[in-house]
Amino acid sequence: MSEYTEKFDATGLNCPLPILRSKKVLTKMNSGDVLYVISTDSGSVKDFDAFCKQTGNELLESSEAEGKYHYYIKKA
Repeated sequence: MSEYTEKFDATGLNCPLPILRSKKVLTKMNSGDVLYVISTDSGSVKDFDAFCKQTGNELLESSEAEGKYHYYIKKA
């Protein structure tokens, strides 16, 4: 997936910072916008899944490549 509205690079941040900082970015975005997040925290896989379920945002895509985790989140 390559279409996104905002990008947040959480590389080097550990739990819970990737979620907290992503949430901050999402609050400034419009409904339907897509946030692309890059993280190096392996725990972020479960965290982003749970975060999206709790907040009503949609996790469009989640993948891992070369030690980096990529997320596309559609704001509710």
